[in-house]
Amino acid sequence: MKFLGLIFGNLRRSKTRTILTILSITVAFLLFGYLAAIRVAFTVGVEVAGEDRLITRDKVSLINLMPKSYEADMERIDGVDNAMHQTWFGGIYQEPRNFFPNMAVEPEELLDMFPEILLTEDEKQAFIETRTGAIVGRTTADRFGWSVGDRVPLNSPIWPLKSGGNTWDFEIVGIFDGAEKGTDTSPLYFQYAFLDEARQYGQGLVGWYTIRVTDPARAADIAAAVDAEFANSPNETKTEPEGAFIQGFANQIGNIGFIIMCIVAAVFFTILLVAANTMAYTVRERTNELAVLKAIGFTDSTVLGLVLGEALVLTAIGGLLGLGLAWLLVAAGDPSGGQLPVFYLPVSDVLVGIALIVVLAFIAGFLPARSAQKLRVADALRR
Repeated sequence: MKFLGLIFGNLRRSKTRTILTILSITVAFLLFGYLAAIRVAFTVGVEVAGEDRLITRDKVSLINLMPKSYEADMERIDGVDNAMHQTWFGGIYQEPRNFFPNMAVEPEELLDMFPEILLTEDEKQAFIETRTGAIVGRTTADRFGWSVGDRVPLNSPIWPLKSGGNTWDFEIVGIFDGAEKGTDTSPLYFQYAFLDEARQYGQGLVGWYTIRVTDPARAADIAAAVDAEFANSPNETKTEPEGAFIQGFANQIGNIGFIIMCIVAAVFFTILLVAANTMAYTVRERTNELAVLKAIGFTDSTVLGLVLGEALVLTAIGGLLGLGLAWLLVAAGDPSGGQLPVFYLPVSDVLVGIALIVVLAFIAGFLPARSAQKLRVADALRR
């Protein structure tokens, strides 16, 4: 700490170079933080997926429906605590770009299976008792300005009504929040019984099942038992952990995590070259001064520490400024207007960013610092 004045004095020697280097580092860490939030948005639900939950779908394709009667067969399998079905509705509000997840479910089973869905007791009861009632996540409710009691028409291109047309009317009876920060609060859920009685076709069929197991350690064996139960049937199944099922959706548009990692790696490699060049140039132009410091009693290790400290201060200012700006931008909300229902910068990624500051400083400053450490006083003063 006693050498901070000397370090800042050295950084002020060439203000333009220092400012440009800091701005370059700031941009890199701003990009790192913002891309981390985008990665979270595209992998929504994976981190908070229940370890005790499995997803069972049609073996060939998720779009193929399965019999509702499978639920009772699943619940008889050893290790299965409960099973519930969901059916994709595909409803659109007003215009095609207003897309969000909406599914038909059994209300009581949904609330039992997903305790992370937070509703008041009155809202839960209204959802169970109201035939055309629906609950919607806070993200979507805020996106469209919906409140409890609103009548909401959704147009489903998948399920036409027996009475004709594709427009279904729902009453919002509850708006739910998530128990965890990563909980998806964009879906709308409504009663399966309403869908089944009003649609033109598909009676008695459902989209997929969520299964809760009694022992997460046996999840793989239970999944195999479920699939064996329906082997050689007209609707064979594929059962996998809930996290893997959610990740499968994200992977349909590519490996987002890998893409983001490649972008960040390319940016940081470039910034590393910039920072390393700045430190090397700084040491070269101060060769005589470093020799004087050694001549008046500064040890080799002290000179090494001074140069590394200068690199750390330089990257810390830029890195922390970039992370702070990323935090503020992400806190301002989803930039897509509702298409990214979970959008936040995880604390774990902030800690990774801080660790990257230290690593970047060490790599950028090590070679110039070693050059300063090995500098011979007589040789330096002759230059």
